Amino acid sequence: MISSRWLLIPVLTFVPGFAAEITVDLRSRVEAFKGTAEWQEVRLQKTIPTAATAIIVCDMWDKHWCSGATGRVNGLVEKMDAFLAAARKQGIQIIHAPSETMAFYQDAPQRTRMLAVPKVEFPAALALADPPLPIDDKGGGCDTPDHFYKAWTREHPGLHIDSADVISDNGTEIYSFLRQRGIGNLLVMGVHTNMCILNRTFAIKKMTALGIHCILVRDLTDAMYNPEDAPHVSHDAGTQLVIEYIEKFWCPSTTSGELLRAFQR
Repeated sequence: MISSRWLLIPVLTFVPGFAAEITVDLRSRVEAFKGTAEWQEVRLQKTIPTAATAIIVCDMWDKHWCSGATGRVNGLVEKMDAFLAAARKQGIQIIHAPSETMAFYQDAPQRTRMLAVPKVEFPAALALADPPLPIDDKGGGCDTPDHFYKAWTREHPGLHIDSADVISDNGTEIYSFLRQRGIGNLLVMGVHTNMCILNRTFAIKKMTALGIHCILVRDLTDAMYNPEDAPHVSHDAGTQLVIEYIEKFWCPSTTSGELLRAFQR
């Protein structure tokens, strides 16, 4: 029996006439002369079909063990939720991926629908370089005096999970869902850039290696970085360094504002 907590989720109504495709402004970085470590910012545009595009919301938990991280996630929620609502109106599929909380969602139709998708085998992964991060996060990256414990139980309640959305924290499930729907473009948002955004089985490194075109939404993310650790810059500067690392070695980025403008073109 479906838990009563899922009965209040309203049915999604798509707006007639949403764009069949959007042209996204992207930012990347190139090392024109290899081996020089001289990187240049590059701007480009990519036109993608909305039906072949999904958004994955990575580990936007209700609470993090690091209170500083919890505060910054709380600060992202309102902006992210408004953006997700706009994306749904464009027909873009939303995937919620709050890792290690699937028990909370076991009766949710958005979860059972994902579980019903036939599993597919991964193709041979692309052989991609994996350079070290530009920040030291070996101590956990927390910038407040906290110690690790499993604080999370669900996705942040400020993020609406629509009836048309799906829920998973499993790379095989998510890749199989993307294949079933013919989705080859993945807008990635959530936390944290240097950890889960890169390294989860459903996240940038794995999906890029499987041939999915990932795009980081860089204003809807944060890093786990403590300024007391190398390279001893502010937290925000550390986050920007990781974003630039992703742009160099893994995938381009965009912003929610640029995407909203693309929706209106």
